[in-house]
Amino acid sequence: MYLHLGEDTVITHEGIIGIFDMDTSTVNKATRDYLARAEREGRVKYVNYDLPKSFVVTDHKVYVSPINTGTLQKRAKM
Repeated sequence: MYLHLGEDTVITHEGIIGIFDMDTSTVNKATRDYLARAEREGRVKYVNYDLPKSFVVTDHKVYVSPINTGTLQKRAKM
């Protein structure tokens, strides 16, 4: 199965570790540190540069998406 993250970005379900809300998750310093480190390591891929609403952590990358977590979770269950 595949998960469409927006624009032309599609990933497989097998590698997904978690889908997180950008607003509530980044309140925690540990999450901000994780995202900053992933950015420095070049593992962050922006689906587009609209307002980010969620991020999807996979075993190799972190995808920042303009689609909210509820929509992504519904798509993942289909």
